[in-house]
Parts: sequence; C-alpha cells; structure tokens
Amino acid sequence: MINLRIQPDRLEKQIHELGEIEQNVRGGLDRTTFTPAELKARSWLIGELQELGLEVRLDAAANIWARRPGSDPNLPVIAFGSHIDTVPNGGKYDGALGVLMALEVMRVLEEEGVQTRHPLELISFSAEEPNPFGLSTFGSRTVAGKLKRIDLDGIYDDKGLSIIEALNKAGGDAEQFESAKREPNEFAAFLEVHIEQGKRLLERNIPVGIVTAITGIYREEVIVHGQANHAGTTLMNDRKDALMLASELMLAFEAVCRNHPADEVVGTIGRIVNYPNAANIIPEKVIFKLEARGKSTEEIQQVISSWNVAVEEIARRRRGKVERRVVLDQAPATMNQTVIDICKEQADALAFETLYLGSMAGHDAVHMSALTRAGMLFVPSIDGKSHCPEEESLMPDIEKVANVLLHTILSLDKRLEL
Repeated sequence: MINLRIQPDRLEKQIHELGEIEQNVRGGLDRTTFTPAELKARSWLIGELQELGLEVRLDAAANIWARRPGSDPNLPVIAFGSHIDTVPNGGKYDGALGVLMALEVMRVLEEEGVQTRHPLELISFSAEEPNPFGLSTFGSRTVAGKLKRIDLDGIYDDKGLSIIEALNKAGGDAEQFESAKREPNEFAAFLEVHIEQGKRLLERNIPVGIVTAITGIYREEVIVHGQANHAGTTLMNDRKDALMLASELMLAFEAVCRNHPADEVVGTIGRIVNYPNAANIIPEKVIFKLEARGKSTEEIQQVISSWNVAVEEIARRRRGKVERRVVLDQAPATMNQTVIDICKEQADALAFETLYLGSMAGHDAVHMSALTRAGMLFVPSIDGKSHCPEEESLMPDIEKVANVLLHTILSLDKRLEL
C-alpha cells in the first residue's frame, strides 16, 4: 500500500462543488449553523457518503457520521474529519477541506479494496464556527460530554429562532441530546486536517504542518455602566460616560496583550454595543466581547490578571461600574505524541517537508483530545487569509497533506491496538 495515493483532480472538483453551494454575490459563503444554506450542504455531503456505501447516521447533535467497518469488530474507531459550516461571508476551505479530504480517503480505500483492522468513521461536526446561537464547537463539545441538554434552554438567534428548533430541523434530537456523547473506549484516535489560517507554513515554503498543541481561548462579556445625560449641557467633570470608560478598558487590554513576552499571546475585542447610541446623549451602557488566546493556561491567566488590575483602577477613576461574565474558558490542548510521530514518519516517507507548530485557532480536535489520541495536520494558507472569500490553499499542498492523512490512518490502523 506504499504507492497508494489520493486523486487530486477529484478532490479539487469536490472542493469547488461544495464551495458553490449557496455562494453569495461577493463570492463568499454564508453557510452558518443550521441555516437553509448549511442544510443544503449537509444534504450534499450525506448524498456523497451514501453513494460510497458508507453507514451514514446523524446523532442527536446533528453531527454526520459515516462508518466503514473494520475486520476486527473488537477494535475501537479511528475517526477523522472536521466541519462544513462557515462564518458569514466565509471561504470554501476552512473546515470543509478536512471533511472532503476524509471523504477522498474513504473513496481511495473503497476503490483499492483496502481492508483496515479498525472501523473508520468520517465525522462532520455541527456548528464548529461562532454562530448566531453563541455555541461554537457545538458538535464536538457534545460528543465529548461537555455540552448538556440544559445548555440549550433559552438559546435563540437574533431572529428569535431557538437552538432546539434549529437542531431538530437539521436532523438532531434535542430531547435525546446527551445520547450524542461518545466514550473514550470507542475511539483509537482522531485526526483533523485544516488550513493553517496564518503564514508560518507559507513563509517557510513548507507544505505540511504538524500541530503540537491548540491554543486556549478565554472569552468574557463585559458590561460597562455609566449615566445617560444631555451631550451639550453636561460638563466634562460631571460625566459618567460608559463609552469612554469602555474605550479605556479596551486599550488597557490591548496593552496587556502587546506587552506579554510570548508572541502567540493575542487579544481581541470583536463585538461592541453602545446604548443608547445617539449623537446627543452621553452613553449609559456599553457591552463588549473580549477574547484572549495563548498556548498555555498560564499565559492566558497572566493576561487576565494584569487586566483585572487595570479594570479596577480605570473604573474607580472614571466612577463607573463594570460587570464581567466568563462565556468561554477553553484550556489549551496538547496533541497526542504517538499521532504526531506517525504523521511525521509518513510525511518523511513521502518526502514532504514538515513543520511542527501550534494552532492559534480553536478546532474540534480540542474536544476530541479529551476522548482519545488526537492530532492535526495543517495545509498552508495563501497570504494567511481565512474567514473571507479570498481564503485559499493550493492543490499541490492539499494533495501532499491528503496523502499524509491517508498513510497516517493506515499506519495508525496497523500499530494501534486500543
């Protein structure tokens, strides 16, 4: 099987087929969670999987699983895949590439009559991206037992649609939601392929990235209270301006992140709402979302601890009130060393240069690492662009990584017992 290879022309065709489903006028994809566009893409994928003769099922979280039996029914599953939902006006590679590579691997094994010892399962996780329901990595968190039925209560998008209604329409089952949880003894390993979404591979002209760890993500909702008043008659010394207080808090957060000695520590304020948002009224309330990322829990805590000090000082000086609510505290995840080593061995055997690197974005592999040996492969991103219509990876790189995926799965199948 050393000469086994994927078919790049077929894979490229499918990348464009899936990428054309509900493409918007700007060339991007609005395939956000459980929308009609995403349901159409799901239907396309399920059709491709069924045509291949795989055992296809949707679990209660609407994750799509496609199983290829192994010769030894006592062995646990080797799973691989990613997600097909996108951010608004997103690109055709983020997530979808990992699913389509997994589909191509399954096709090659079927066409060549390769019988694996372990059962293989392709997985397309639900709602990996941040979405209108505020529940990212929805499917993988459910599989890992980190998301419960109670977490769905009172969750609506900005149009008033409940997550329960949307989930059921997508083929999930809110009332049996926790049945989607899987157990560690069900898996031997999990592999996810993803575009890098950065420039490290590109700048070094290296085609294969082997991920060693995935960044931790910490998010807060911050509510800043001031006092509304007339913009013309209220003297500067008499003001309690929530927007100016919030602005100073944001700049303090940026300074803490910029001053941290680790380059991969980053911070973002990505959403801001100002009340009453009128030109002649001093703002009385501001709500913003804050995010910090780092390769270790210690780095993230250093950022938050330093910002805590700044928040207290700024709020006291500006005579305002600050409420804070943690909405996500996802610890960094180390990838499994056995999977890392086998990825490296297979890339070397194929004569492809590799780079070990950390993922600065979160992925479903974070949660799968709580269940089993998990690993990730990265494909170079042109200009480091992602979450936009210009997102692209080149087929020669995609072909190389897909072949590393294929041979890593076959090697894991030979070498792993449990």
